[in-house]
Amino acid sequence: QVHLVESGGGSVQSGGSLRLSCAVSGGSAGSRCMAWFRQAPGQERREISRITRFDVIVEPPKGRFAISRDNAKNTLNLLMTNLEPADTAMYYCAAGPPNSDCSFVVWGQGTQVTVSS
Repeated sequence: QVHLVESGGGSVQSGGSLRLSCAVSGGSAGSRCMAWFRQAPGQERREISRITRFDVIVEPPKGRFAISRDNAKNTLNLLMTNLEPADTAMYYCAAGPPNSDCSFVVWGQGTQVTVSS
């Protein structure tokens, strides 16, 4: 069973940057569709971006966040720039089944990001 562990969260000031990582064990990150989600207090969990097993990236145009995958390190990353207080949330990575679609069936425990003004 694949296991996901996020890291890299923390507290930053508005305008700052953070780089989140999701370590994948028990399976190959490159063979799966993977994504980053976030959930702010009192709000639903929302997808930020995803990368398919064909390395197709789906993310908002001209966004402040950039998803990437390092198959050698078996990690999923999220570079977040120009952070705003509204970006404060718990950030989760998710993975789909191997060699399959983007049905996210495995989730990490999350890493907290807090942005102060």
